[in-house]
Amino acid sequence: MTVNTHVAADTQAPPITQELARFVAEHPSRGWSDAVEHEAHRTFLNWLGCAIGAARHEAVDAALAAVQMLQPAPQATLAGRPERVDIANAALINGISSHTFDFDDTHLKTIIHPAGPVASAVMALAEQIGSSGRQVIDATVLGIDVACRMGNLVYPQHYDRGWHITGSTGTLGAAAACSRLLGLSAQQTQMALGIAASQPVGLREQFGTMTKPFHPGGAARAGLMAALMAHHGFTASPRALEAPRGWAQVVSTKYDWNEARDELGQRFEISFNAYKPFACGIVIHPSIDACAQLRDQGVTPEQVQKIELRVHSLVLELTGKKEPQDGLQSKFSVYHGCAAGLIFGRAGEEEFSDAIVRREDVVALRRKVVAVVDDSIREESVVATATLTDGRVVTVHVEHAIGSLERPMTDAHLESKFHDLSDPILGRARVDQILAACWKLGQAPDLRGLLGLLTPA
Repeated sequence: MTVNTHVAADTQAPPITQELARFVAEHPSRGWSDAVEHEAHRTFLNWLGCAIGAARHEAVDAALAAVQMLQPAPQATLAGRPERVDIANAALINGISSHTFDFDDTHLKTIIHPAGPVASAVMALAEQIGSSGRQVIDATVLGIDVACRMGNLVYPQHYDRGWHITGSTGTLGAAAACSRLLGLSAQQTQMALGIAASQPVGLREQFGTMTKPFHPGGAARAGLMAALMAHHGFTASPRALEAPRGWAQVVSTKYDWNEARDELGQRFEISFNAYKPFACGIVIHPSIDACAQLRDQGVTPEQVQKIELRVHSLVLELTGKKEPQDGLQSKFSVYHGCAAGLIFGRAGEEEFSDAIVRREDVVALRRKVVAVVDDSIREESVVATATLTDGRVVTVHVEHAIGSLERPMTDAHLESKFHDLSDPILGRARVDQILAACWKLGQAPDLRGLLGLLTPA
């Protein structure tokens, strides 16, 4: 017997689905400032480096093996791999690869990693239909805007409930971006967003496993398919995002409609993208930064009796794994991040490898790290105090970690990160060519030149 329960809902919500669809379909090409245009290229470049870097990871191997059982048509390129698959599964695999190292871009207001779902879908579709670089950049900017605006609309309650917001909003962003690439009308784009709204992807329970990077990959594939279906006449509710039983009101108890509408077409969320210098959860970055500063001040692991961290509660909720057993788990361990920062002075992908996680000196040091919740400390800050065996006490206060909007990574930093990730896969000379192509992507007549560089010799 069905039991009907009354759930409070906003029956007077504005037509968000329609407004976003019209924006995606009708906003002028390159209708934004030079700063936004440059950030779009930085975002694409950072996404591609992350995707290439993880191309040989066992998570990508496993996902690709499953896809190949479907005997996909060889339509699209996989970054850093020789295999080709159909466009939907290329979006999936590149999305998985781009997020496997947890090294990708972050929209700090919502902790969304927007390029994973959006750029993965865009590159696959653009290769198939012959889009220009200008169309790719346009679609990326607009798709990220939709994903992050919908994230703004429901964050933090949506995230607190347990959704992995990168996947749950990424489906919408990928659908919007692919609709733009396909040249869909506003009405068709509205249907694509509606189809995508029924496919939110991702639970936070999966953090520290291979399924976390599946979320942006799954969102990329779902959003791409939503746009293709709408292109061929498939229909959905025209109010799928805002209706009482639509996306926003189902996945969150907070739905601030103004977050999706304010300054639409004037303020672009890609402007608030940040890029990670450390290959782990973003809330660990201040603590790694602090421990690297302790190292710069002459503190050595052998001197440490204890390191106390004063952190926001979200840090321990997301990254409180005290005894990570492998590399994926260590990306959600503030204790491991601190040990890496003090021992190595950096925390790239190598410092989150299985071998480093199990190294005796690393294990010993992270067991000396104590994290204390202090919600007067902001999520992006930390106070780290090292008590040394000779009785000295050294304190570092990081207000904003390197890589934040306040202390952003420069273009040179991003290029160095790209080389670190991609040189072992494709070689330095090839990577130099890829970087040059990425910076000029908006001027490229198509993607053939770039795509031809992404396959290992």
